[in-house]
Amino acid sequence: MMMTDFTEEHTWLQIQHELSLRKLTEGSKYQEELKYDFNIKGELRHLDTNESFVFNYYKNGHEQNHERYEVLGHSITQYVYELLERVCMLQKVYIPTDATEDEPRSFFFMSKDALTSSSSLIIFLQDRGAFCAGQWGRRAIVSEGLKYGTQIPFIKMALQSHWEVIVLNPNDNFTDMNTEKEIFSIRQSACSIPKRGSSSPEEHTVYVWDHFIAKSAASNVAFIAHGYGGLVFVDLLVQRKSEVMNKVYSVAFIDSTHNIEHQSRHDPEIQEWIHKNCREWVSNSKPLNKTVHFLMRVNCPTFSAGTEKYGLAPSYCLQPIFKYLKSMLKAKITTALRNSPVATRSSTRKKTGN
Repeated sequence: MMMTDFTEEHTWLQIQHELSLRKLTEGSKYQEELKYDFNIKGELRHLDTNESFVFNYYKNGHEQNHERYEVLGHSITQYVYELLERVCMLQKVYIPTDATEDEPRSFFFMSKDALTSSSSLIIFLQDRGAFCAGQWGRRAIVSEGLKYGTQIPFIKMALQSHWEVIVLNPNDNFTDMNTEKEIFSIRQSACSIPKRGSSSPEEHTVYVWDHFIAKSAASNVAFIAHGYGGLVFVDLLVQRKSEVMNKVYSVAFIDSTHNIEHQSRHDPEIQEWIHKNCREWVSNSKPLNKTVHFLMRVNCPTFSAGTEKYGLAPSYCLQPIFKYLKSMLKAKITTALRNSPVATRSSTRKKTGN
């Protein structure tokens, strides 16, 4: 399997001499217990021992271990945000667009010409969890490294294909009024205030669709959705049926939790659209890209991600996903050209001998 090479001359991790995870953990309660940073391969290693992260640092100290891990997770979130802006050159866009000065806001990231370019636009929609934009999963980042747990290899490949990108931030739903820190929908507290337009992954996605994606110049939009993100996309499809069907040409699901029959209320048009325009990769023991069959489930064509580990599935199927999206885009453009008035008149002239 081909993976992004993080040791190439032009690797995006060469920015590490300017950006340090360690600097983000310094000053925290656990700064001595979190002497970690990412090496040139994007792996999280202890600065003194070069060992991988130790989850159970305190013996019989579950709460302390959890709190230490949360501090690390918060630092990784900020680190990935900086990579999105400084390596992928994405712009942070705050929402809602009409927020007052003191109102809690969420945000997402997009490439500079995402709204104005007529080229393809790829939307990244992550799983539900205690992690934010640019991450497929926090544990994969900690255990395996940045190339396995972040969306950056996908984003870089999209940009290298001259596509525009939007990286959604569906888990950034609440602000804790006591600490003024962002918290996630799965970890609400009595002092948490929902962010207008982003109080849930579903609401966030619909808001960004209505105010940005639907208004973009791109006529060829694709989604890459992981886990709960697949359910969120289907929710968007149901709520904005005609818009999505007209603007989105393909969706790559990865271990999606969607239920087409239940969510679409057995709408045959939606079921047919998903079967025709979507493909899913699932954690499986079969080799990469081999067909996987499920009984008693209405779905799109499904293939193996080449790994049984849920957290690694996105990184393993990067290459086949882009191959699929490119083939679907080519097919759509070819069909559009064949059905265009110019092409039709040309073929008519040939048939009549003119």
